[in-house]
Amino acid sequence: MARVLALVPDLLFGSLLQGSLTAAGHEVELIGDAAGLRRRLAQDAAPAAAVLVVDLTDAQLDGAGIVESLRRDGDLGPTLTLAFYSHVEADVRERAEQAGFDLVVPRSRMAREGAQLVARLAGEHRSEID
Repeated sequence: MARVLALVPDLLFGSLLQGSLTAAGHEVELIGDAAGLRRRLAQDAAPAAAVLVVDLTDAQLDGAGIVESLRRDGDLGPTLTLAFYSHVEADVRERAEQAGFDLVVPRSRMAREGAQLVARLAGEHRSEID
């Protein structure tokens, strides 16, 4: 399965996500803020993860901007990106898509299908997701 970094400031949802992804066989590391993510990505010469999951529901975290910056600086390498947003914030979804996330889904879908989405994305079977 996939190695996953999850930028999720919400500890409760982060724990639930980590639990479901771990139960499906993924190796998951939770990170609470952008600075922590940058430090973690800088630690390894090889990509830190196959998939980066980013919470776009936290108003204090500019997840789209972070991913744009990481891509621009070459810090993501081949890491695929998956974001989740509140279904009532269509502008957040649009911004994430413009930022170049590989997949953007509502938080409810992430809660329901997170492990499968990560597995499919890591396996590069994007046509099965859409």
